[in-house]
Amino acid sequence: MDDRKVILLTGASRGIGHATVKKFDAEGWRVISCSRQPFDPRCPWGGEEDHIQIDLADPQRTMDAIGRIRERLNGKLHALVNNAGISPKSEQGGRLSALDTDLRTWGQVFHVNFFASIVLARGLQAELTAAKGAVVNVTSIVGSRVHPFAGAAYATSKAALKALTREMAHDFGPMGVRVNAIAPGEIATSILSPGTDKIVENIPMRRLGEPSEVADLVYYLCSDAASYVTGTEIEVNGGQHV
Repeated sequence: MDDRKVILLTGASRGIGHATVKKFDAEGWRVISCSRQPFDPRCPWGGEEDHIQIDLADPQRTMDAIGRIRERLNGKLHALVNNAGISPKSEQGGRLSALDTDLRTWGQVFHVNFFASIVLARGLQAELTAAKGAVVNVTSIVGSRVHPFAGAAYATSKAALKALTREMAHDFGPMGVRVNAIAPGEIATSILSPGTDKIVENIPMRRLGEPSEVADLVYYLCSDAASYVTGTEIEVNGGQHV
């Protein structure tokens, strides 16, 4: 019987998600990954049996996936990391403001960035409780300020996810489940837009963050070292918020 701790992570195929998979795998956890992409056999961890291909923009498919996920658990889920996020741009690649974001785009963004987090946590409540597990919601620096590249729908979905983290911490706490958020700033991933170098000039640490630096914090929040930490959002941005 596999007695490793288990993490379920969304948006696992690139960037922060990919780095988080590598971190938990290196620490001996069993990683169940979720992404829009099929399992890549080049990945050195897990296998197709530990991968769920799902488009979180479709609420019915998200709800339907709960059963498939539960079948792959041994009754316990030690960590749920809601990392998946989409940030649509205009046809020219620019920022979508509150004035020019189509309603369908708002809905798509909120389904992936916000609703999927609570749908998964509620659907896997019994497994999280059995493990006295932890939930980490990946928010963003744009949840608290206007950003030159991130659009209005993305920013407001992340602000809503921060508020949801607080509500979840309150509601899941009596079950022994901790819920926290991390808010990355400019991290060296493919989601960055051209011109980010200008932002870096004003970051106190004068550099982009590395995905592994975010993954280390996610691991801390899911570990026993953070056993009395819940309901908080930790900023990972090199001082960009100061």
